[in-house]
Amino acid sequence: MPEQRQERHGLRAWWHGMALAGVSGVALQLQQAQLYEAAVYMGALVLSGLLLAGVMRLACGAWHWLALPLVMAGCWAWSGWLAVQRLPTLPAELQGRDFDVQGVVTNMPQRGAQSLRFVLSLEQFALVPKQGVPGLPAGFVMPERLSLSWYPGRSALDSAEEQVLIVPDVHVGQRWRMRLRLKTPHGQLNPSGFDYELWMWERRLRVSGYVRITRDGPAPELIASGQGYRLEQWRQQVRDSLLAKGHLWPQLQPVYGVLTALVTGDQASIQPDDWDVFRITGVAHLMSISGLHITMLVWLMRAWVFRWWRWSVRTVPGLAQKPWVLRWPVQGLAALLAWGIGLAYALFSGWAVPAQRTVIMLGMVMALQHSGRRWPWSLVWLWCAFGVLLFDPWALLQPGFWLSFVAVGVLLSRAGVLAQSQSVTHDQHPGAPKAGLWLHVHQFGVSAGRLLREQWVIMLALAPLSVLFFGQWSLVGLLANLLAIAWVSYGVTPLALLGVWVPGLWDLSAWLMWPLWHILHLLAQWPSAVLLWPVPPWPVAAAALCGAWLLMRPWDMALRLWGLPLLLPLLFWQPERPVYGEFDVWAPDVGQGNAVLVRTLTGTLLYDTGPRYSEYSDAGERVLVPWLDRSREPLRDLVLSHRDSDHTGGVRAVLMRYPDLTLWSSMTVAEDLSRVRELRTCEQGRSWERDGVRFAFLYPLPGYEQLGAATNAGSCVLRISNGRRTVLLAGDIETSQEAQLLEHAVLAPVDVLLVPHHGSKTSSSEAFLQAVDPRWSWVQAGHMNRYGHPAGAVMARYAALGLSVVRTDQCGALHWRSDEPGRTDCWRQQARRYWHDTPP
Repeated sequence: MPEQRQERHGLRAWWHGMALAGVSGVALQLQQAQLYEAAVYMGALVLSGLLLAGVMRLACGAWHWLALPLVMAGCWAWSGWLAVQRLPTLPAELQGRDFDVQGVVTNMPQRGAQSLRFVLSLEQFALVPKQGVPGLPAGFVMPERLSLSWYPGRSALDSAEEQVLIVPDVHVGQRWRMRLRLKTPHGQLNPSGFDYELWMWERRLRVSGYVRITRDGPAPELIASGQGYRLEQWRQQVRDSLLAKGHLWPQLQPVYGVLTALVTGDQASIQPDDWDVFRITGVAHLMSISGLHITMLVWLMRAWVFRWWRWSVRTVPGLAQKPWVLRWPVQGLAALLAWGIGLAYALFSGWAVPAQRTVIMLGMVMALQHSGRRWPWSLVWLWCAFGVLLFDPWALLQPGFWLSFVAVGVLLSRAGVLAQSQSVTHDQHPGAPKAGLWLHVHQFGVSAGRLLREQWVIMLALAPLSVLFFGQWSLVGLLANLLAIAWVSYGVTPLALLGVWVPGLWDLSAWLMWPLWHILHLLAQWPSAVLLWPVPPWPVAAAALCGAWLLMRPWDMALRLWGLPLLLPLLFWQPERPVYGEFDVWAPDVGQGNAVLVRTLTGTLLYDTGPRYSEYSDAGERVLVPWLDRSREPLRDLVLSHRDSDHTGGVRAVLMRYPDLTLWSSMTVAEDLSRVRELRTCEQGRSWERDGVRFAFLYPLPGYEQLGAATNAGSCVLRISNGRRTVLLAGDIETSQEAQLLEHAVLAPVDVLLVPHHGSKTSSSEAFLQAVDPRWSWVQAGHMNRYGHPAGAVMARYAALGLSVVRTDQCGALHWRSDEPGRTDCWRQQARRYWHDTPP
């Protein structure tokens, strides 16, 4: 018996090792900066498979452990081969070129504030010829799916006097012929920021672009409608009907946006302010289709089907004697029906990547649970992770995967306790009610208590991941989820889904959601409703996750308390800051605009707030505030160089998040913000010192406001120095202001220069560059921006003077430290992965 037990434990350890080896192989492949040829991966896959087959045939059990590195190698090769299949994209010489294409709209279009986004399945394409420019390269293959935007354009059919801005209604199944300007997907790349290029890669969208509407070009032409994709057409009809109902009930319009997201997965239907409330209260996973939402729905539906089926067998006469009832175990039937409901829900919601991996994961969990084998929950959990990653290797990089998987792991680890409690009937409890209303009341109380315990355990387990991915943990999340899970899963969502067939139920679902919407807004307004925490390194978060797992185990308290030391690094971790007398500078990738962070020991200064992207989106809300929150930056000063929107677009979001900071600006922006807060004028002669670092304004000169209305002429020029190293932030000054600086200010060589006016032709005079002689010249500009920044002639001037230029459109976020002045770190190079764009 001891030998059999030892052999059984060894076999379980081997199966655990196999799954871990497979996951490790996938994780290793995701670290590649460049992909190899397809033949390399296929050869490695075949070789590892043959060696694995040979090892498994060996009689000696000890040799079976050699299978683990072979499994790791095979999974590395499999993931690499899948990645190579997604490689076709536009070569550099076709970036920004126009194509005449014909294709069918395959995905539900997303209408934004100023654009319409949709996916076109390509049928025909032709490159628009351009004089003196080569045509298509030999062997070029265009990807089949294009991610497109349609911005307001002028109708070619209208007269010149009566042209109007239009964005037509685009529906799934329509076949269009149109002219497009295409490029490789390129997003802003910042530490802890959203990786747009990975998001596009996962969805097999390797080319993006927009519809071109010009006076001399062809107008977009609708050729036909109803070209397949019936399910997606149905989704769009339901989405449009829900949004139309929201316009009929203005007071319920935000609620109908939530219903639209719940039914069709259109997250853009939820207003940005509501998303903020849902994140603060920790219920964002319940307000749209996500992995965690589907997981919770399937688990709750399985419990409901289990109870309903047992009640039916007990109460319906003769049902228990039916052969098909005896043939189907109630646990397996409940799991199958619940999984089918989750699958149908995921399909109708768009079958997005998170929904795909969640449905696969849950199917494997339930299949292994009901396979007749007594697998330990950890083995089920690991093999589910292995199976999902074989289908979608890039899921390992998504927060939704980890949140869903940890939640499922918590449920699996406690499944034995739950199953035991469910197997005990009320007849085995002498104190329980025997029948009637009190029996249902008792069962409801037991279920409510169990739900409270499970929700608390899940929140504790997910806390380290929430801090790692989002830099926050909702302190009102337990209360909000206790209300929202049952409210949304048992009430709002079923009524909203049934409303697809009975539209009148949508109104009932909306009125049911209305009080919860108000309650969540009230909870979000509580003091300290959310705890902001600096985003830790992943080893710290992993240790905290293990500590949370130990604390939630149903073990003796002495064993569970060992989890506390593992939580301490997360609780006390703080990001590294410069020492006294030193400073560092970050230039986030904000697109076409300026935003620079200067950090000292105890404070941070923000120079400009980046551009405004649309009516509802700006760099402050999308880049700067999340960056500042996730690193818990003590922001003390904000400098707005001048009025232009590419420098002040994010100011409102920053001021709302940090109301007590000191605001500096030129007089040209004082008119706009003086009503909001007190302003300090930035002019030559004003300076201050913090932590051994001196901040001094060199421009504007006193009395500059009389120079004219040009906003660039009033740009604040800020010099930061610790006596040894110097950084000069020049805003949008032009050659005339550079001449004034040469005349009225002492300009000395600097270590870092923020290139004036993003490298425009009107700036960076040779005399100015010779005076400041920067070691590093930073250009903040948008990828393929319409202004042509930085200008080629200006870059040639920097090169002729031997000056090193780095650009955010090519490097992503830039980082420089005064104690390591000879190096500028490019985030796009440091975090380089094979799915990232490589601008020329």
